[in-house]
This record gives sequence, structure tokens and C-alpha cells, in this order.
Amino acid sequence: MARGQQKIQSQQKNAERQAKLKKQKGSDQKAAAAKALKFLCAVCKTQMGDPKTYKQHFESKHSKLPIPADLAQCIAEGKC
Repeated sequence: MARGQQKIQSQQKNAERQAKLKKQKGSDQKAAAAKALKFLCAVCKTQMGDPKTYKQHFESKHSKLPIPADLAQCIAEGKC
């Protein structure tokens, strides 16, 4: 078991290694999340992952406005 200066150096080295791993891991999660958000609300620019969520969002937040053409087309085709 390490004592004194050796222990401090070991802890610092481990902290640096953990920080590097955390940075690498965080950026990958952000990129994956950005790829998953395919739909962008035409009114408030909020991003959503699927057309069902987009439709629910639009009906609840922007109920007085007509449904955007891209959403209506996607729902009609059923491909999205």
C-alpha cells in the first residue's frame, strides 16, 4: 500500500485519467442525442425524436396554429 507522496501522486494520476474518460464519454452521448432528434418544431424550434411526439407537442403548445405541412405529410404517409 502506497504512503505519503506516492499516494498523492497515484490519486492525482487517477483523477486525470478519470477526467479524460469523462470528457470522451460526454461528447459521444451528446452526438448520439443530436442524431436522434430529427424533427424541429417550426414555431418554437424545439427538437423531437419522432413524429408522434412532434404531433403531441404541436397540439398542446401551438393548438391555435395549423399543423405544419411536413408533419401532416409524415403522418399521412406513415413512413416517419
